[in-house]
Amino acid sequence: MAKKQLAQINIAHMKAAPNDPIMKEFVDFLNPINKLADESPGFVWRLVGEPNEPSPWNDMFIINMSVWEDIETLKDFTYNTAHSYFVRSRKKWFQHIGTPHYVLWWVEAGHIPTLAEAAEKLKMLEKEGATQNAFTFAKPFPTP
Repeated sequence: MAKKQLAQINIAHMKAAPNDPIMKEFVDFLNPINKLADESPGFVWRLVGEPNEPSPWNDMFIINMSVWEDIETLKDFTYNTAHSYFVRSRKKWFQHIGTPHYVLWWVEAGHIPTLAEAAEKLKMLEKEGATQNAFTFAKPFPTP
């Protein structure tokens, strides 16, 4: 059986354009936090630069999509590193969107998720709640 890895996407609707002073702290730390992710245990891949497919979200959305070896390493990066400050402080920079803003799902090792796939997982989570196919840290599902 092929090994599974954990894919994730989180989206955030910015309160202002990236060059607006309200976004400065967040924007100033994008590269250092991305570098921290890249160097973290369990990190496999992340979307860098502009995607090579149409985005289902407008330009006011920040998109972060990545793949990790397992849920534990992603959770550790998310909540036990400098990244946690940005999770806790997200209301400074981002609007509430009223639908799930992140989702986790298992993929075959080596699979690079697409934005369309990730958007479908967010819709699935919104419609069905947490399932083996689309879940959250609060309601995780083990590696299949």
